[in-house]
Amino acid sequence: MSRYLDWLKEENMSLFTDFYELTMCASYFDNNKFEPATFDLFIRRLPENRSYLLFAGLEQVLRYLESVRFTEEHLAYLKTQGFNQKFLDYLRDFKFTGDVWAAPEGTVAFPCEPLIRLTAPIIEAQLVETFLLNTVNLQTMIATKASHVVNAAKGKAVIEFGLRREHGVDAGMKVARSSYIAGCHGTSNVLAGFHYGIPVFGTMAHSFIMSYENEIDAFRAFARTFPNKSTLLIDTYDDLAGAKKAVVVAKELEKQGFKLDGVRLDSGNLVELSKKVRKLLEAKGLQYVKIFASGDLDEFRIAELLDKDAKIDAFGVGTKMGTSADKPYVDVIYKLCETMTGRGKFSPMMKLSEGKTTLPGRKQVYRFKDENGNYTKDVIALLDEKAKGEPLLHKVMEKGKITISLPSLEEIRANAAENLSKLPAKYKKPTNAPAYPVELSQDLKNLIKTLKKKLLQTSQV
Repeated sequence: MSRYLDWLKEENMSLFTDFYELTMCASYFDNNKFEPATFDLFIRRLPENRSYLLFAGLEQVLRYLESVRFTEEHLAYLKTQGFNQKFLDYLRDFKFTGDVWAAPEGTVAFPCEPLIRLTAPIIEAQLVETFLLNTVNLQTMIATKASHVVNAAKGKAVIEFGLRREHGVDAGMKVARSSYIAGCHGTSNVLAGFHYGIPVFGTMAHSFIMSYENEIDAFRAFARTFPNKSTLLIDTYDDLAGAKKAVVVAKELEKQGFKLDGVRLDSGNLVELSKKVRKLLEAKGLQYVKIFASGDLDEFRIAELLDKDAKIDAFGVGTKMGTSADKPYVDVIYKLCETMTGRGKFSPMMKLSEGKTTLPGRKQVYRFKDENGNYTKDVIALLDEKAKGEPLLHKVMEKGKITISLPSLEEIRANAAENLSKLPAKYKKPTNAPAYPVELSQDLKNLIKTLKKKLLQTSQV
Protein backbone atom coordinates (compact mmCIF):
# COMPACT_ATOMS: atom_id res chain seq x y z
CA MET A 1 0.00 0.00 0.00
CA SER A 2 2.85 2.39 0.79
CA ARG A 3 4.26 1.93 -2.74
CA TYR A 4 0.85 2.83 -4.15
CA LEU A 5 0.67 6.02 -2.11
CA ASP A 6 4.23 6.90 -3.18
CA TRP A 7 2.97 7.16 -6.75
CA LEU A 8 0.84 10.12 -5.71
CA LYS A 9 3.86 12.23 -4.73
CA GLU A 10 4.87 14.73 -7.41
CA GLU A 11 8.55 13.82 -7.19
CA ASN A 12 7.77 10.19 -8.02
CA MET A 13 5.57 10.94 -11.03
CA SER A 14 8.15 10.92 -13.83
CA LEU A 15 6.64 7.76 -15.35
CA PHE A 16 3.14 9.21 -15.15
CA THR A 17 3.24 9.97 -18.85
CA ASP A 18 2.14 8.57 -22.16
CA PHE A 19 4.75 6.32 -23.75
CA TYR A 20 4.90 8.46 -26.87
CA GLU A 21 6.14 11.43 -24.83
CA LEU A 22 9.22 9.38 -23.94
CA THR A 23 9.73 8.08 -27.47
CA MET A 24 9.58 11.64 -28.85
CA CYS A 25 11.99 12.81 -26.16
CA ALA A 26 14.39 9.98 -26.98
CA SER A 27 14.36 11.07 -30.62
CA TYR A 28 14.83 14.73 -29.64
CA PHE A 29 17.85 13.60 -27.61
CA ASP A 30 19.35 11.48 -30.39
CA ASN A 31 18.95 14.34 -32.85
CA ASN A 32 20.31 16.96 -30.45
CA LYS A 33 17.06 18.94 -30.36
CA PHE A 34 17.22 20.95 -27.15
CA GLU A 35 16.11 24.34 -28.46
CA PRO A 36 13.56 26.28 -26.39
CA ALA A 37 9.90 26.02 -27.32
CA THR A 38 6.68 27.44 -25.95
CA PHE A 39 3.53 25.43 -25.33
CA ASP A 40 0.04 26.68 -24.43
CA LEU A 41 -2.27 24.69 -22.20
CA PHE A 42 -5.88 25.64 -22.90
CA ILE A 43 -9.36 24.18 -23.24
CA ARG A 44 -10.57 24.05 -26.81
CA ARG A 45 -14.33 24.22 -26.24
CA LEU A 46 -16.84 24.32 -23.43
CA PRO A 47 -18.55 21.10 -22.40
CA GLU A 48 -22.29 20.94 -22.91
CA ASN A 49 -24.22 22.82 -20.20
CA ARG A 50 -21.13 24.75 -19.14
CA SER A 51 -20.96 28.46 -19.83
CA TYR A 52 -17.50 29.13 -18.38
CA LEU A 53 -14.53 27.30 -16.85
CA LEU A 54 -13.10 27.60 -13.34
CA PHE A 55 -9.36 26.95 -13.54
CA ALA A 56 -7.91 24.62 -10.90
CA GLY A 57 -4.87 22.38 -10.49
CA LEU A 58 -2.01 24.87 -10.85
CA GLU A 59 -0.42 24.16 -7.47
CA GLN A 60 0.02 20.46 -8.26
CA VAL A 61 1.42 21.36 -11.70
CA LEU A 62 4.06 23.67 -10.23
CA ARG A 63 5.08 21.26 -7.46
CA TYR A 64 5.46 18.52 -10.05
CA LEU A 65 7.57 20.68 -12.39
CA GLU A 66 9.87 21.68 -9.56
CA SER A 67 10.34 18.19 -8.15
CA VAL A 68 9.99 15.62 -10.96
CA ARG A 69 12.95 13.22 -11.08
CA PHE A 70 13.77 9.79 -12.52
CA THR A 71 14.87 7.20 -9.96
CA GLU A 72 17.18 4.27 -10.64
CA GLU A 73 14.12 2.02 -10.45
CA HIS A 74 12.39 4.12 -13.11
CA LEU A 75 15.46 3.98 -15.35
CA ALA A 76 15.79 0.22 -14.97
CA TYR A 77 12.20 -0.17 -16.12
CA LEU A 78 12.71 2.13 -19.11
CA LYS A 79 15.75 0.12 -20.13
CA THR A 80 13.49 -2.92 -20.49
CA GLN A 81 11.35 -0.85 -22.87
CA GLY A 82 14.21 -0.42 -25.36
CA PHE A 83 15.58 3.04 -24.53
CA ASN A 84 19.32 3.41 -25.08
CA GLN A 85 21.77 4.06 -22.28
CA LYS A 86 22.75 7.59 -23.35
CA PHE A 87 19.13 8.72 -23.16
CA LEU A 88 18.70 7.00 -19.80
CA ASP A 89 21.81 8.81 -18.54
CA TYR A 90 20.20 12.08 -19.62
CA LEU A 91 17.04 11.21 -17.72
CA ARG A 92 19.07 10.33 -14.61
CA ASP A 93 19.99 14.02 -14.29
CA PHE A 94 16.68 15.35 -15.61
CA LYS A 95 15.32 18.55 -14.09
CA PHE A 96 12.74 20.92 -15.49
CA THR A 97 14.49 24.24 -16.19
CA GLY A 98 11.78 26.24 -17.94
CA ASP A 99 9.68 29.32 -17.30
CA VAL A 100 5.95 29.18 -16.66
CA TRP A 101 3.23 31.82 -16.83
CA ALA A 102 -0.27 30.97 -15.66
CA ALA A 103 -3.63 32.32 -14.60
CA PRO A 104 -4.17 32.08 -10.84
CA GLU A 105 -6.20 29.12 -9.61
CA GLY A 106 -9.82 30.11 -9.22
CA THR A 107 -9.79 32.25 -12.37
CA VAL A 108 -12.89 32.14 -14.54
CA ALA A 109 -11.77 31.29 -18.07
CA PHE A 110 -13.14 30.56 -21.51
CA PRO A 111 -12.26 28.43 -24.57
CA CYS A 112 -8.91 28.87 -26.35
CA GLU A 113 -7.50 31.14 -23.62
CA PRO A 114 -4.07 29.95 -22.46
CA LEU A 115 -4.31 28.89 -18.82
CA ILE A 116 -0.64 27.91 -18.62
CA ARG A 117 2.16 29.05 -20.94
CA LEU A 118 5.38 27.09 -20.64
CA THR A 119 8.75 27.87 -22.27
CA ALA A 120 11.55 25.31 -21.90
CA PRO A 121 13.92 23.15 -23.94
CA ILE A 122 11.54 21.22 -26.14
CA ILE A 123 12.54 17.85 -24.68
CA GLU A 124 11.56 19.08 -21.19
CA ALA A 125 8.36 20.74 -22.34
CA GLN A 126 7.31 17.57 -24.16
CA LEU A 127 8.03 15.24 -21.26
CA VAL A 128 5.74 17.03 -18.79
CA GLU A 129 2.71 17.27 -21.10
CA THR A 130 0.68 14.33 -19.83
CA PHE A 131 0.89 15.23 -16.16
CA LEU A 132 -0.19 18.81 -16.85
CA LEU A 133 -3.14 17.77 -18.99
CA ASN A 134 -4.31 15.11 -16.55
CA THR A 135 -4.06 17.41 -13.53
CA VAL A 136 -5.77 20.42 -15.10
CA ASN A 137 -8.46 18.30 -16.76
CA LEU A 138 -9.70 16.70 -13.53
CA GLN A 139 -9.55 19.70 -11.25
CA THR A 140 -10.88 22.25 -13.74
CA MET A 141 -13.67 19.85 -14.75
CA ILE A 142 -14.76 19.36 -11.14
CA ALA A 143 -14.33 22.99 -10.09
CA THR A 144 -16.44 24.08 -13.04
CA LYS A 145 -19.17 21.52 -12.32
CA ALA A 146 -19.17 22.28 -8.61
CA SER A 147 -19.42 26.02 -9.19
CA HIS A 148 -22.61 25.45 -11.18
CA VAL A 149 -24.00 23.33 -8.32
CA VAL A 150 -23.10 26.00 -5.76
CA ASN A 151 -24.66 28.71 -7.93
CA ALA A 152 -27.89 26.71 -8.23
CA ALA A 153 -28.06 26.38 -4.42
CA LYS A 154 -28.47 30.18 -4.08
CA GLY A 155 -26.39 30.56 -0.96
CA LYS A 156 -27.49 27.35 0.75
CA ALA A 157 -24.64 25.10 1.85
CA VAL A 158 -23.39 22.39 -0.51
CA ILE A 159 -21.32 19.50 0.85
CA GLU A 160 -19.26 17.28 -1.48
CA PHE A 161 -20.46 13.73 -0.80
CA GLY A 162 -19.11 11.72 -3.74
CA LEU A 163 -16.00 9.97 -2.42
CA ARG A 164 -17.24 6.39 -2.67
CA ARG A 165 -17.99 6.76 -6.40
CA GLU A 166 -15.11 8.97 -7.45
CA HIS A 167 -12.44 7.42 -9.59
CA GLY A 168 -9.78 6.35 -7.10
CA VAL A 169 -7.76 7.83 -4.27
CA ASP A 170 -6.14 10.63 -6.25
CA ALA A 171 -9.42 11.69 -7.85
CA GLY A 172 -11.19 11.60 -4.48
CA MET A 173 -8.66 13.98 -2.99
CA LYS A 174 -8.65 16.36 -5.94
CA VAL A 175 -12.44 16.38 -6.19
CA ALA A 176 -12.66 17.50 -2.57
CA ARG A 177 -10.07 20.22 -3.20
CA SER A 178 -11.62 21.46 -6.45
CA SER A 179 -15.19 21.49 -5.18
CA TYR A 180 -14.07 23.45 -2.12
CA ILE A 181 -12.36 25.98 -4.38
CA ALA A 182 -15.66 26.29 -6.26
CA GLY A 183 -17.57 27.21 -3.11
CA CYS A 184 -18.70 23.97 -1.49
CA HIS A 185 -18.78 24.28 2.29
CA GLY A 186 -16.92 21.04 2.88
CA THR A 187 -16.54 17.37 2.08
CA SER A 188 -17.22 13.93 3.50
CA ASN A 189 -13.59 12.98 2.67
CA VAL A 190 -11.73 12.79 5.98
CA LEU A 191 -8.28 12.51 4.37
CA ALA A 192 -8.98 15.67 2.38
CA GLY A 193 -10.00 17.36 5.60
CA PHE A 194 -6.73 16.30 7.21
CA HIS A 195 -4.50 17.07 4.22
CA TYR A 196 -6.10 20.28 2.91
CA GLY A 197 -7.87 21.63 5.99
CA ILE A 198 -11.29 21.40 4.31
CA PRO A 199 -14.23 21.22 6.77
CA VAL A 200 -15.60 17.66 6.99
CA PHE A 201 -19.25 16.71 7.35
CA GLY A 202 -21.20 13.51 7.76
CA THR A 203 -24.44 12.19 9.20
CA MET A 204 -25.17 8.47 9.29
CA ALA A 205 -26.08 5.63 6.95
CA HIS A 206 -29.29 3.62 6.81
CA SER A 207 -27.31 0.66 8.14
CA PHE A 208 -26.83 2.48 11.43
CA ILE A 209 -30.59 2.92 11.80
CA MET A 210 -31.27 -0.67 10.75
CA SER A 211 -28.79 -2.04 13.29
CA TYR A 212 -31.19 -1.04 16.08
CA GLU A 213 -34.51 -2.74 16.72
CA ASN A 214 -36.27 0.60 16.98
CA GLU A 215 -35.53 3.69 14.88
CA ILE A 216 -35.78 6.03 17.85
CA ASP A 217 -33.19 3.99 19.72
CA ALA A 218 -30.76 4.59 16.86
CA PHE A 219 -31.49 8.32 17.01
CA ARG A 220 -30.95 8.41 20.76
CA ALA A 221 -27.72 6.44 20.55
CA PHE A 222 -26.26 8.77 17.96
CA ALA A 223 -27.39 11.86 19.86
CA ARG A 224 -25.69 10.57 23.01
CA THR A 225 -22.42 10.36 21.10
CA PHE A 226 -22.79 13.72 19.34
CA PRO A 227 -25.26 15.79 21.39
CA ASN A 228 -24.21 19.09 19.81
CA LYS A 229 -23.87 18.10 16.16
CA SER A 230 -26.30 15.32 15.29
CA THR A 231 -28.09 15.16 11.96
CA LEU A 232 -30.59 12.30 11.96
CA LEU A 233 -31.42 10.32 8.80
CA ILE A 234 -35.20 10.08 8.90
CA ASP A 235 -36.23 8.23 5.72
CA THR A 236 -35.10 4.65 6.40
CA TYR A 237 -38.67 3.42 6.89
CA ASP A 238 -41.15 6.30 6.80
CA ASP A 239 -40.10 9.91 6.43
CA LEU A 240 -42.79 11.57 8.53
CA ALA A 241 -42.67 8.91 11.23
CA GLY A 242 -38.91 9.37 11.31
CA ALA A 243 -39.36 13.13 11.56
CA LYS A 244 -41.69 12.74 14.54
CA LYS A 245 -39.13 10.57 16.32
CA ALA A 246 -36.45 13.15 15.55
CA VAL A 247 -38.66 15.76 17.23
CA VAL A 248 -38.80 13.60 20.36
CA VAL A 249 -35.01 13.31 20.42
CA ALA A 250 -34.62 17.05 19.76
CA LYS A 251 -36.79 17.85 22.78
CA GLU A 252 -34.80 15.41 24.91
CA LEU A 253 -31.60 17.16 23.83
CA GLU A 254 -33.06 20.56 24.73
CA LYS A 255 -33.66 19.37 28.28
CA GLN A 256 -29.96 18.47 28.46
CA GLY A 257 -28.91 21.90 27.16
CA PHE A 258 -28.15 20.76 23.60
CA LYS A 259 -29.71 21.29 20.18
CA LEU A 260 -30.35 18.87 17.35
CA ASP A 261 -28.43 20.14 14.34
CA GLY A 262 -30.58 18.72 11.56
CA VAL A 263 -32.54 15.99 9.86
CA ARG A 264 -31.63 14.43 6.54
CA LEU A 265 -33.85 13.42 3.63
CA ASP A 266 -32.27 11.05 1.13
CA SER A 267 -35.19 9.88 -1.00
CA GLY A 268 -38.78 10.48 -2.05
CA ASN A 269 -40.51 13.68 -3.08
CA LEU A 270 -38.07 16.13 -1.51
CA VAL A 271 -40.26 19.15 -2.19
CA GLU A 272 -43.34 17.84 -0.41
CA LEU A 273 -41.44 16.03 2.30
CA SER A 274 -39.31 19.04 3.16
CA LYS A 275 -42.43 21.21 3.48
CA LYS A 276 -44.14 18.70 5.76
CA VAL A 277 -41.06 18.18 7.89
CA ARG A 278 -40.47 21.93 8.21
CA LYS A 279 -44.07 22.45 9.28
CA LEU A 280 -43.73 19.70 11.88
CA LEU A 281 -40.48 21.13 13.24
CA GLU A 282 -41.86 24.64 13.51
CA ALA A 283 -45.00 23.40 15.26
CA LYS A 284 -42.74 22.00 17.97
CA GLY A 285 -40.61 25.12 18.29
CA LEU A 286 -37.67 23.58 16.43
CA GLN A 287 -37.13 26.28 13.82
CA TYR A 288 -33.38 25.97 14.33
CA VAL A 289 -33.26 22.35 13.13
CA LYS A 290 -31.96 22.30 9.56
CA ILE A 291 -33.27 20.09 6.78
CA PHE A 292 -30.44 18.50 4.84
CA ALA A 293 -31.16 16.81 1.50
CA SER A 294 -29.15 14.31 -0.51
CA GLY A 295 -29.70 11.65 -3.17
CA ASP A 296 -28.80 11.99 -6.88
CA LEU A 297 -28.54 15.78 -6.76
CA ASP A 298 -26.90 18.12 -9.24
CA GLU A 299 -27.34 21.75 -10.30
CA PHE A 300 -30.43 20.97 -12.36
CA ARG A 301 -32.18 19.03 -9.58
CA ILE A 302 -31.28 21.63 -6.94
CA ALA A 303 -32.60 24.45 -9.13
CA GLU A 304 -35.83 22.50 -9.63
CA LEU A 305 -36.24 21.90 -5.89
CA LEU A 306 -35.71 25.54 -4.99
CA ASP A 307 -37.97 26.76 -7.79
CA LYS A 308 -40.70 24.67 -6.17
CA ASP A 309 -39.98 26.25 -2.78
CA ALA A 310 -38.55 23.15 -1.14
CA LYS A 311 -37.77 23.85 2.52
CA ILE A 312 -34.19 22.62 2.34
CA ASP A 313 -31.32 24.33 4.14
CA ALA A 314 -28.33 22.41 2.79
CA PHE A 315 -27.46 19.85 0.13
CA GLY A 316 -25.17 16.83 0.04
CA VAL A 317 -24.11 16.34 -3.57
CA GLY A 318 -22.26 13.18 -4.50
CA THR A 319 -21.88 11.14 -7.66
CA LYS A 320 -23.12 13.60 -10.24
CA MET A 321 -20.77 16.33 -9.04
CA GLY A 322 -17.84 14.17 -7.95
CA THR A 323 -17.62 12.47 -11.35
CA SER A 324 -19.02 15.39 -13.40
CA ALA A 325 -21.41 12.71 -14.60
CA ASP A 326 -23.03 14.64 -17.45
CA LYS A 327 -19.65 15.61 -18.96
CA PRO A 328 -16.76 13.74 -17.33
CA TYR A 329 -13.90 15.58 -19.07
CA VAL A 330 -12.92 18.92 -20.53
CA ASP A 331 -11.28 19.28 -23.93
CA VAL A 332 -7.92 20.32 -22.48
CA ILE A 333 -5.08 20.82 -24.97
CA TYR A 334 -1.31 21.36 -24.81
CA LYS A 335 0.06 22.69 -28.08
CA LEU A 336 3.28 24.07 -29.45
CA CYS A 337 2.98 27.75 -30.35
CA GLU A 338 6.59 28.78 -31.02
CA THR A 339 10.09 27.31 -31.41
CA MET A 340 13.52 28.85 -31.53
CA THR A 341 15.18 28.91 -34.93
CA GLY A 342 18.82 28.26 -35.67
CA ARG A 343 19.31 32.05 -35.67
CA GLY A 344 18.31 32.21 -32.01
CA LYS A 345 14.92 33.82 -32.55
CA PHE A 346 11.50 32.45 -31.64
CA SER A 347 9.32 31.56 -34.61
CA PRO A 348 5.52 31.26 -34.19
CA MET A 349 3.91 27.92 -34.95
CA MET A 350 0.30 26.82 -35.43
CA LYS A 351 -1.68 23.70 -36.22
CA LEU A 352 -4.06 23.80 -39.20
CA SER A 353 -5.96 20.52 -38.70
CA GLU A 354 -9.66 20.96 -39.44
CA GLY A 355 -11.55 21.79 -36.24
CA LYS A 356 -8.29 21.82 -34.28
CA THR A 357 -6.56 25.00 -35.37
CA THR A 358 -4.33 26.53 -32.71
CA LEU A 359 -3.22 30.12 -32.03
CA PRO A 360 0.42 30.92 -32.85
CA GLY A 361 3.01 32.81 -30.87
CA ARG A 362 3.49 33.73 -27.23
CA LYS A 363 0.26 35.27 -25.97
CA GLN A 364 -1.40 37.12 -23.10
CA VAL A 365 -5.09 37.21 -22.17
CA TYR A 366 -6.59 40.56 -21.21
CA ARG A 367 -9.86 40.92 -19.30
CA PHE A 368 -12.06 43.98 -19.62
CA LYS A 369 -14.56 45.17 -17.01
CA ASP A 370 -17.38 47.69 -16.76
CA GLU A 371 -17.58 50.56 -14.27
CA ASN A 372 -18.83 48.14 -11.59
CA GLY A 373 -15.97 45.74 -12.05
CA ASN A 374 -18.04 43.11 -13.86
CA TYR A 375 -16.44 41.20 -16.72
CA THR A 376 -17.42 42.36 -20.21
CA LYS A 377 -15.01 40.62 -22.60
CA ASP A 378 -11.58 39.01 -22.97
CA VAL A 379 -8.99 39.63 -25.66
CA ILE A 380 -6.27 37.14 -26.60
CA ALA A 381 -3.28 39.14 -27.83
CA LEU A 382 0.35 38.61 -28.73
CA LEU A 383 2.70 39.13 -25.81
CA ASP A 384 4.36 42.28 -27.14
CA GLU A 385 1.06 44.05 -27.82
CA LYS A 386 -0.21 46.78 -25.55
CA ALA A 387 -3.72 46.36 -24.20
CA LYS A 388 -5.75 48.22 -21.58
CA GLY A 389 -7.36 45.19 -20.00
CA GLU A 390 -6.18 43.24 -16.96
CA PRO A 391 -3.58 40.59 -17.88
CA LEU A 392 -4.56 37.13 -16.65
CA LEU A 393 -1.25 35.28 -17.07
CA HIS A 394 1.46 35.89 -14.46
CA LYS A 395 4.96 34.51 -14.12
CA VAL A 396 4.93 31.65 -11.63
CA MET A 397 8.15 29.77 -12.39
CA GLU A 398 11.61 30.76 -13.66
CA LYS A 399 14.38 28.35 -14.60
CA GLY A 400 12.47 25.50 -13.00
CA LYS A 401 11.90 27.22 -9.65
CA ILE A 402 8.56 28.47 -8.33
CA THR A 403 8.75 32.27 -8.10
CA ILE A 404 5.57 33.03 -6.19
CA SER A 405 4.30 32.29 -2.72
CA LEU A 406 1.75 29.60 -3.45
CA PRO A 407 -1.64 30.77 -2.18
CA SER A 408 -3.42 28.82 0.51
CA LEU A 409 -6.52 26.85 -0.37
CA GLU A 410 -8.62 29.51 1.37
CA GLU A 411 -6.99 32.22 -0.76
CA ILE A 412 -7.67 30.23 -3.94
CA ARG A 413 -11.28 29.74 -2.83
CA ALA A 414 -11.63 33.47 -2.19
CA ASN A 415 -10.21 34.23 -5.64
CA ALA A 416 -12.74 31.88 -7.21
CA ALA A 417 -15.59 33.52 -5.30
CA GLU A 418 -14.44 36.98 -6.43
CA ASN A 419 -14.09 35.83 -10.05
CA LEU A 420 -17.54 34.25 -10.06
CA SER A 421 -19.11 37.32 -8.44
CA LYS A 422 -17.82 39.48 -11.31
CA LEU A 423 -19.17 37.20 -14.02
CA PRO A 424 -22.64 38.50 -14.95
CA ALA A 425 -25.50 36.18 -14.01
CA LYS A 426 -26.53 35.57 -17.62
CA TYR A 427 -23.25 33.71 -18.22
CA LYS A 428 -23.77 31.45 -15.20
CA LYS A 429 -27.01 29.84 -16.34
CA PRO A 430 -26.66 26.04 -16.55
CA THR A 431 -28.43 25.93 -19.90
CA ASN A 432 -28.87 28.35 -22.80
CA ALA A 433 -26.33 30.83 -21.50
CA PRO A 434 -24.99 33.29 -24.08
CA ALA A 435 -21.39 32.96 -25.17
CA TYR A 436 -19.03 35.22 -23.27
CA PRO A 437 -17.13 37.47 -25.74
CA VAL A 438 -13.56 36.34 -26.36
CA GLU A 439 -11.83 38.25 -29.14
CA LEU A 440 -8.51 37.95 -30.94
CA SER A 441 -6.40 41.09 -31.24
CA GLN A 442 -5.80 42.49 -34.69
CA ASP A 443 -2.08 41.68 -34.55
CA LEU A 444 -2.87 38.06 -33.66
CA LYS A 445 -5.39 37.86 -36.51
CA ASN A 446 -2.76 39.23 -38.90
CA LEU A 447 -0.20 36.70 -37.70
CA ILE A 448 -2.66 33.84 -38.14
CA LYS A 449 -3.42 34.94 -41.70
CA THR A 450 0.23 35.33 -42.67
CA LEU A 451 1.39 32.12 -40.99
CA LYS A 452 -1.47 30.05 -42.37
CA LYS A 453 -0.60 31.12 -45.92
CA LYS A 454 3.05 30.30 -45.34
CA LEU A 455 2.37 26.89 -43.81
CA LEU A 456 -0.03 25.90 -46.58
CA GLN A 457 2.57 26.79 -49.20
CA THR A 458 5.28 24.89 -47.33
CA SER A 459 3.08 21.83 -46.95
CA GLN A 460 2.81 21.52 -50.73
CA VAL A 461 6.58 21.13 -51.16
